[in-house]
Amino acid sequence: MTLRFSRIALLAGCATFAFPAFAETAPDKSEESGEAVDYGDREIEVRGDVLQSSQINSVKTPTPIIDVPQSLTITTEQDILERGFTSIGQIVDYTPGVNTSQGEGHRDAIVFRGVRSTADFFIDGVRDDVQYYRGLYNLEQIEILRGPNALLFGRGGTGGILNRVTKKGVIGETFGGGQIAVDTFGETSIQGDLNFAAGEGVAVRLNASYESLANHRDFYDGDRIGFNPTVRFELGDDTLFDLSYEYANHERFIDRGIPTGADGRPVEALEDVVFGNPSENFTTLEAHLLRANLSHQLSDGWKITAGGAYGDYDKVYSNFYASNYDPVTNIAELDGYIDTTQRENLTFSANLVGEFETGAIEHTLLIGAEYISTSSDQDRFNPEFDTSLADLTAIAGGATDTNIFGRTRPDRANFVAQRPLSFNGFSGTLADGRTTNFGFTDLNDFTQVEIDVVSLYVQDEIKLTDWLNVVVGGRFDSFDITVNNVPNSEIRTRKDEEFSPRGGIIIKPQENVSIYASYSESFLPRSGEQFANINGDNDALAPDTFTNLEAGVKWDFAQGLSLTTAIFEIEQSSPQPNDNDPATLDVIDSRIQGFELQLQGKVAEGWSISAGYSFLDGEQVSRTGPTGLRPRELPENMFSIWNNIEVSDRFGVGFGLTHQDESFIDNGNSAVLPAYTRVDAAAYFDITDQFRLQVNVENLTDTLYFPNSHATHQATVGAPLNARFAITGRF
Repeated sequence: MTLRFSRIALLAGCATFAFPAFAETAPDKSEESGEAVDYGDREIEVRGDVLQSSQINSVKTPTPIIDVPQSLTITTEQDILERGFTSIGQIVDYTPGVNTSQGEGHRDAIVFRGVRSTADFFIDGVRDDVQYYRGLYNLEQIEILRGPNALLFGRGGTGGILNRVTKKGVIGETFGGGQIAVDTFGETSIQGDLNFAAGEGVAVRLNASYESLANHRDFYDGDRIGFNPTVRFELGDDTLFDLSYEYANHERFIDRGIPTGADGRPVEALEDVVFGNPSENFTTLEAHLLRANLSHQLSDGWKITAGGAYGDYDKVYSNFYASNYDPVTNIAELDGYIDTTQRENLTFSANLVGEFETGAIEHTLLIGAEYISTSSDQDRFNPEFDTSLADLTAIAGGATDTNIFGRTRPDRANFVAQRPLSFNGFSGTLADGRTTNFGFTDLNDFTQVEIDVVSLYVQDEIKLTDWLNVVVGGRFDSFDITVNNVPNSEIRTRKDEEFSPRGGIIIKPQENVSIYASYSESFLPRSGEQFANINGDNDALAPDTFTNLEAGVKWDFAQGLSLTTAIFEIEQSSPQPNDNDPATLDVIDSRIQGFELQLQGKVAEGWSISAGYSFLDGEQVSRTGPTGLRPRELPENMFSIWNNIEVSDRFGVGFGLTHQDESFIDNGNSAVLPAYTRVDAAAYFDITDQFRLQVNVENLTDTLYFPNSHATHQATVGAPLNARFAITGRF
């Protein structure tokens, strides 16, 4: 089904003219300087007409959310605690316009409005592009922005970005808190948060966490450690300096799900089978992250921030997975690999923000610069089986022996799909009864990469009248990459220089209502998100470019309820060599369009809600034109809702659901993830003013579902009914 952009625009236009009529009853709260406005579960201090915060945030300027001309969702620390979230993926489940990808079982992977990403992650606005699962223990809030975001974040950000805002020291206060939790799978966690005054104008804060991992799948285990001390110095009335160190250590079993059958859907009869090896399916990560930020108020209207960040990541990823499956014989083909990544990121950035007037026109000007230096070594080894059918010598008659899938390569082997597989350590029993041994001895690739990125950007938020704001700006990026293809002793280089414009208009018929339209561009170099893909023809190709058109309405109700609607279209332009003349480039355009709705805040006293809906449509386009194929991992409809009800001063309950339409696993549209609806619930009781007992129940109806995938025969099996019990303390 194709929904034309003009039809969506017509719907939004009708809403645009309808909303202000209702909004007239809502008082203008932002004009009262210093008043605390309650937005759901959090209070935000309002000074003049600008939301002020000491935290670094993803928009980089002190702009009210209602005046940001794009869709965004904020999940606070309080939301994380009340909802029992333990992963980025759980937050995404309840965010409109985005969904999860499997990430091969070892990394956060998000599909932002139909665009898959494993690298558009940031910490306090600083790029955090290594593939791993990010913890939530030290966060003040999580910000998910949709639409291309190159002006603020540079390369990538093609469908959106996710920014984690970490906790900072609080001057002049001493407090503490923590949580102990266990779930019905046996997973346990303990975390603590301590803040204390260490002298005049100095605050020290320590967040730490330990998790012992478990879930519903065989062999799954692991642990995760997070340790994040931070110090805040108040260097006079106008200057703050934050220094932070974070240590992350993570190990877990890798599970890449189950295969699909003849109908292209996950084989439910195999829901309990793990197509992996307890000894060889694992990932480990050790990371050291150092961040510093200086903020100085130059005058009443001008502020400068400057920061630096260093990250050292050491990661190993080893896995086996089903690469093919025959439902007639119940035989699965296994493939695998082990790869390592050692990466160092060094980032320096500076932003100057000025609020001033030129005559009757008000400006919020952002001028910024960023330098990123990245050094990354990565390699991959494939397995070689010594007795697999594909590795036998020629049989009688001179024919080459192949397995049932037609394979002749020695790096895959066939096993009966049973629980457990006859496969452990470095040996196993094949489907034909013979034993096999293997080793990770087949070098697939080994590259050493050096990247230097220099960026300059400027943006002006212009208040022309009380009812009309304009945003205009642009960013210049110089992306310089050198790749050493070690096995071939081959050096390749490429330098891309791109300008990414941004423009927006915000109409405000009432202070609490905005009607906006925006245009933005982004780009992704041909080195890809993880920098290894520059060899061959990709070396000569210009970056993919992305453009975004978005229009929407934001409406803040008097009681703290906020409604956002948006329509959008993302167009990707991808240069490809012409089939007949490789010296000529064809530019292939693909489009994704859709609609989002988000409702957050208090419906009534004691009742808060968070709800979201998105409609996504798109079609793959080849050099011959539209293909009639839908992009992979693009559910047409997604819906989520969460209700939190305070039954009494000490007791409350929560309930909600998340729904996702079916989507295609592969670009050929031959494999399908079925639609699903999951129901969740929660209850909490405040034992005292300091201690809360809480239970969060996931999948209340015990539905068998498959939330995401990576490839045709790797569909994730969703968790059955489970509960997490936690006791949280605040002192």
